[in-house]
Amino acid sequence: MSLPIDGAQKTLREHVTLAGIGVHSGKPVTMVIGPGDADTGILFSRTDAAGDTGADIAAVRSAVASTRRCTVLGDPNGVYVSTVEHLLATLSALGVDNALIEIDGPEVPVMDGSATAFVEAIDSAGLMVQSASRGFIKVVKPVRVEMGDAFAEFRPHAGRRFEIEIDFDCGVIGRQVLALDLTAHSFRHEIARARTFGHMNDVERLWEAGLALGSSLENSVVIGGDAVINPEGLRWTDEFVRHKVMDVIGDLALAGGPIIGAYRSYKGGHKLNAEALGMLLSRKDAFETVRSPATGARKIGVKTRGETPGEALPGVLAPAFAPDIS
Repeated sequence: MSLPIDGAQKTLREHVTLAGIGVHSGKPVTMVIGPGDADTGILFSRTDAAGDTGADIAAVRSAVASTRRCTVLGDPNGVYVSTVEHLLATLSALGVDNALIEIDGPEVPVMDGSATAFVEAIDSAGLMVQSASRGFIKVVKPVRVEMGDAFAEFRPHAGRRFEIEIDFDCGVIGRQVLALDLTAHSFRHEIARARTFGHMNDVERLWEAGLALGSSLENSVVIGGDAVINPEGLRWTDEFVRHKVMDVIGDLALAGGPIIGAYRSYKGGHKLNAEALGMLLSRKDAFETVRSPATGARKIGVKTRGETPGEALPGVLAPAFAPDIS
């Protein structure tokens, strides 16, 4: 397999601060994303829980405590961080292997329901190439899981490819399909602006249950009856499947490194993606771990836009499950 010429790990060049509200808690939260040491991956640090055991939480598959409506990392009865999906998918797609995320609450801010704010934050910080080499997970044999009429499968492929199909019993959504070869460029222009979505009656039930308290038309696409009720409408006619692709990118980042292969799913969701990833990683004959040659550490500009000459595959060490109100 041909690996990127620039196979070194990357981190942020500078710190960047974002503030917003949690989509479920409705409470304000501030987080600072900063550089991380090589081989440390993505690490959350609950600054409001300083001194508590487990205040630092690694964004790895083993730390996932729940994938119901959002991803929760850590201990739900202790120190945890939830709704990490969009941020981690962005770090994955833009090639940020290592980062320290200091956050003063239990939930990542939802921003506008998409990954746009996170892309802009990473661009403003810029990236630093580190001296450690990247590790990749290369699919060498097909792996498939099924749940009723839903299925997901990995197969060998030279890059990072996603073929996602959704089929909702809803006239506004219906059947949508998107096939995408993932690069930093394709994530920016085809995926990042896609927002989370849900039905108005579902949102109202969540409100009654004390959930989705921060959800609004400012951070979610909301469907009422047979129409989108957001005044501005959709950003794409197939915004729903684009958001689901974002979900998958994050879900599969739980592997701890970029998966070189194709992933196809039909009627997928967090649970199906997690099952498929678990199946792949349990099948030692289905994948190989490979490393790319490292280069010397260097800065690559404040606004790198996540891409450097000769780089075909962005690195990842970040998990995510979609924030789904849907």
